[in-house]
Amino acid sequence: MPIFDSQVHAYERNHPGRPWVGTLQGPAEVTGDQMVAAMDEVGVDGAVLVSPFSMYRYDASYACEVLAKHPSRFRLVKPVDPTDSGVTDTIADWAATKGTVGIRVFLRDTASTDPADPAINHALAEAGRRSLAVNLACTGRLEQAGQLAARNPDTQLVIDHVGLQQPFAELPKVLALAAHPNIAIKISGACTLSHEPFPYKDIWDPLGRIFDAFRLGRCMWGTDWTRAVPLLSYEQGVEAFRVTDRLSAGDRAMLMGDTLTRIYNWSSRG
Repeated sequence: MPIFDSQVHAYERNHPGRPWVGTLQGPAEVTGDQMVAAMDEVGVDGAVLVSPFSMYRYDASYACEVLAKHPSRFRLVKPVDPTDSGVTDTIADWAATKGTVGIRVFLRDTASTDPADPAINHALAEAGRRSLAVNLACTGRLEQAGQLAARNPDTQLVIDHVGLQQPFAELPKVLALAAHPNIAIKISGACTLSHEPFPYKDIWDPLGRIFDAFRLGRCMWGTDWTRAVPLLSYEQGVEAFRVTDRLSAGDRAMLMGDTLTRIYNWSSRG
C-alpha cells in the first residue's frame, strides 16, 4: 500500500544566503535529505512538501531544490499573496514548474474576511484554471472557506490541518464544509489534537464524523511535520493510523495515499 503524507516542511538552518524571515516550530533544520530519511524509516513513499511561510514567506526556492534532488518523493505547494499585483503571473509560473501541485492561501491576520474579496477570489480562480489545488489555512475562518468554495466551484480547495487548532472545538463548522463538493480536507496534524499518549485513541470519534461527512475520497492523512515535533515523533504520526482498528485496509489505503494522489494529480504533475 503506497503511503503519501499530505503535508511536510523542509528547511535549512538559518544562513545569510537564504535568511529566515521568522521561525517555524521544530528543529533547527529539517533538510530534504533528512525528511526523506525519516520517511524511509517508516515506509512513507512520498509527501506534499509545503514551502514554510514562517521562514521563507513566498520564496519556494528551497522546496524546488529539494524536489530536484528527490523528484519521485515530493510534490510542491507554495504560499502566494492574493493581494500581489503579479499574482496571476506567479500562479502561471508555478503551474508551469515541474512537480507543483498547489498553492497555499492564508485566511488569517490581515487577510480580508469578505468572501467576495476580489483578490482572494481571483487567486482561487486562477489556480483552478491552472489545475492547481488551493490549500487554505483557515482556522477560525471556516465559514469564509465555505463561501469561497461556493464562489469557485471549479477550483479544488483543500482545508489545512482538519481546519482546527483547539481540539475539535469547531467540529460542526468543519462538518458543514462537506456540503461543498470541491472541498477536500487534510487530516494532518490530527494527533496533536489528542489529550492522550500514543496511539491517541481519543481522536477517532471526531475523525469518524469527518470521514462520514466528507467520505474518505475527500480526506487525506498527513503529519504536518515539523510543527508536530514537540508533541510526537514522525513514526508515531504514521503508526497511529496504521495500528488503529477504526480503519479497514481499504479505508487506510484511501486515507493514506489514494485520495491524495487523485486530489493533487500526483502522477500527472511530475
